Amino acid sequence: DADHRAHKGLNNRIENAHRQTRKREKIMGRFKSPRQAQRFLSAHDQINTIFRPRRYKLSARSWRHARADAFCLWSDYTAEMTA
Repeated sequence: DADHRAHKGLNNRIENAHRQTRKREKIMGRFKSPRQAQRFLSAHDQINTIFRPRRYKLSARSWRHARADAFCLWSDYTAEMTA
């Protein structure tokens, strides 16, 4: 009863694991070098983990609380940078 799709990359678990990274790269219009991609993704990943808590581990109330905390933290960071 497994759902097998015919396209060559859809059943490849390793390729699917990198889907979010590849999606971010595409949005950014590609990078000129692997070093530039690594610099961007390492900085972006730190911000991303603040704003996207692991939803499957949290109740709805905890998730909303984590998001509110993330926005408070972000506003504090931006206030420090502008001051």
